[in-house]
Amino acid sequence: MEFDPRAEFVRLEQSRTREANWKRWGPYLPERQWGTVREDYSADGNPWAHFPHDHARSRTYRWGEDGLLGWTDRECRFCFSVALWNGKDPILKERLFGLTGPEGNHGEDVNERYWYLDSTPCHTYSRAVYRYPQREFPYAALVAQNQARSRHETEYELEDAGLFDSDRFFDVQVEYAKASPDDVLVRIRAINRGPSPATLHLLPTFWFRNTWVWGCKYDDCVLRPDMRQAKDRTVTFAHETLGEFVVANDDPRKEWKWLFTDNETNERRLYGKPDGPPFVKDAFHRWLIDGEEGAVNPRRYGTKTAA
Repeated sequence: MEFDPRAEFVRLEQSRTREANWKRWGPYLPERQWGTVREDYSADGNPWAHFPHDHARSRTYRWGEDGLLGWTDRECRFCFSVALWNGKDPILKERLFGLTGPEGNHGEDVNERYWYLDSTPCHTYSRAVYRYPQREFPYAALVAQNQARSRHETEYELEDAGLFDSDRFFDVQVEYAKASPDDVLVRIRAINRGPSPATLHLLPTFWFRNTWVWGCKYDDCVLRPDMRQAKDRTVTFAHETLGEFVVANDDPRKEWKWLFTDNETNERRLYGKPDGPPFVKDAFHRWLIDGEEGAVNPRRYGTKTAA
């Protein structure tokens, strides 16, 4: 993509004078919101043990969201990221994996490989890559090996586990380009770097941060947002303070099957409550990996969707 710095200076000035809200959307989605001290409501003052990574896929957050190479508005109300599954991992890869302070021999640490490649000041163009292994991700081994090592030893890394040997990985690149402040094109390319064909399930995912369950006191909204399928290639989104938007698949080679659920905590899994919400945050993991057809909403609406 050819970049004209003069045009970006104009957009920066329009943003400064509030003539056009060019910075409303950008690569603002956190990638370290998966647990522990970032959302600590522990009763014993032990935040590291309060909210493990294993709960992240099933529990809604209050103060932020997270995802891979994601995109959101400045207040993190409406979010987008990619979810991945190589057919071998025990969980859907929706977020980065990392060690808590006590788990890492050098403290807290993210055990992933990803790169931010480009972004203009107004985020009219952004690009990043996530390296997803074709082998099973060593979640348990990373914790066990690093806990067993002293501060004077090196960390146990993904390369130590042989995860990228023979280039058996996908480079998943996500690009964002704005035609106007609210008109964004997203292009996702997954490149198999390995020597042979390999399986990759890729789910572009949209969702609203759950503010309604907390009463919306700090988020300037009262009404529950809504997303629903309008046509085969189109989903409409409505939010009290953001307005209305449309997401469309413009790839004529592929018909998307839209999946719907709600960004609600899976109270049955985490707390053993049999009367919890029927459609919950981890529905796409359960639909794809566990084969639970009833995990997603057959009426095709909710507060979280993927294709």
